Amino acid sequence: MANLSGMTNAAGANPNPNKSYELVQPPTDSVSSLCFNPKGNFLVATSWDNQVRCWEIARTGATIGSMPKASISHDQPVLCSTWKDDGTTVFSGGCDKQVKMWPLMSGGQPMTVAIHDAPIKEVAWIPEMNLLATGSWDKTLKLHPSFVSQNTSFVFGCKNAGGIPENRHLNFHGKYWDTRQPNPVHTQQLPDRCYALTVRHPLMVVGTADRNLIVFNLQNPQTEFKRITSPLKYQTRCVAAFPDQQGFLVGSIEGRVGVHHLDDAQQSKNFTFKCHREGNEIYSVNSLNFHPVHQTFATAGSDGAFNFWDKDSKQRLKAMARCSHPIPCSAFNNDGSLFAYSVCYDWSKGAENHNPATAKTYIFLHMPQESEVKGKPRIGGTACAEQQQREMNLRAHCLSRSKIDAEEEKRILAKE
Repeated sequence: MANLSGMTNAAGANPNPNKSYELVQPPTDSVSSLCFNPKGNFLVATSWDNQVRCWEIARTGATIGSMPKASISHDQPVLCSTWKDDGTTVFSGGCDKQVKMWPLMSGGQPMTVAIHDAPIKEVAWIPEMNLLATGSWDKTLKLHPSFVSQNTSFVFGCKNAGGIPENRHLNFHGKYWDTRQPNPVHTQQLPDRCYALTVRHPLMVVGTADRNLIVFNLQNPQTEFKRITSPLKYQTRCVAAFPDQQGFLVGSIEGRVGVHHLDDAQQSKNFTFKCHREGNEIYSVNSLNFHPVHQTFATAGSDGAFNFWDKDSKQRLKAMARCSHPIPCSAFNNDGSLFAYSVCYDWSKGAENHNPATAKTYIFLHMPQESEVKGKPRIGGTACAEQQQREMNLRAHCLSRSKIDAEEEKRILAKE
C-alpha cells in the first residue's frame, strides 16, 4: 500500500480538468463541508479559516453565475454544516466546540445553540423531529431542540428501515433554548470519537473511530438499534444512508466503499468495491452523496477525482478527470442539477506539508448529464451469464476427456 493520504501534485497541474464553473471569492483556506439550501440554489461552505460562507447560485440553461451572499465567523476552524429543512437557517460546528444557528435568509445574527467538550465533527438537521443531531470527538452524540416548548411530545409514523418498528411514540421533555447554557434533550455515549454521521429518518448511522458503525432508530434514539464493525478494514471517513432507509454506504481512507443493507435477509446484497486509486497509490474516499432524483451516488476522494455510481447494477456510471488537488467534500443541490465540490489541500499530511503562501482553494460546480447519474441495467449482464455458462460447459467437458483440441474448444465457446 503506497499511499493513504493526500496526493502530491506537480507545479502547474490543472485544478479544473472537467471545465466546471468556478465559484467566485472562495475561502482563504481548505473547505471542510459543502451543503445546498434544500429550497433553492444557495450554497454554504465551511472552512479552516474559521468562516461559514454562503453564495447565491444563478443558473440559466448551461450558464452558471455565483454571488457571495453573507458569512459568519467561528473562533476556530469550522468542520461541518447543515441547513434547516425550510431553507431559512444554517447550523455550523467545529473546533471551537460550539454549534451556531445562523438565520441566514432573514439576515439575523448567529447564536450558539449547542456545546461539546471537544471539536464537533458532524451536524444533521432532523425535520421529522424538529431536532439537531451533533457528533463530536468527545465521544458523544447529542440531540438538541430548536425552540420547542416545554413537555413536547413527538409522535412519528414512518417507513420501516430494515426491520425498524413503525408508529412508535417518543416523549422528550424539552425546554426553550437558554443560549447561555444550551442543553440537549438527549446525550448518547459513543464507543469512540465521531467521524461521520448520516440521517434519513428514522435511520441514523454514526461512524466512529475504531471502525464502529452505530445504527439508531430515531423512533427510539436513546437505544442503539444495531452496532456493527465496518466491512472496510481501515478508518471510516464518510457514511450516507440509502434514500429508502434500507441501508447505508460507508467510505474509508483506503480507497474503498462498502454497501450495507440493514435487513438480515438482505445481507447477500452487501458488497465492497475499490475506488480512488491510481496504480499502487491509494487515496481516501472523502465524500458520499446520493442523487436526489435518480438515487445513484457520487464519491469524491483525495486523488482529486469524483465519480458517479449505481449500487443496484454495481457499476460506475461516469469517471471524471482527476483534479490537481484532493476533493475533501461535495454535495448535490436539491434537484440534482448541480454537483458542488471543493479542490484544495485536505490536511491529511499535516501542517508541515501545507504552504499557506502558495496554497489555493477552489469550489467548483458541475452540471451532471443524465447519462452520468441515471441508473441503467448492467451492460452485458445477459451475455456475461451466457458466457459463464459456456465456460462451465467447457470445464465439464474437459473433465470428461484427457485432451481437447483448440478447434473443439472454440466450437464449444462459440456454442456452434
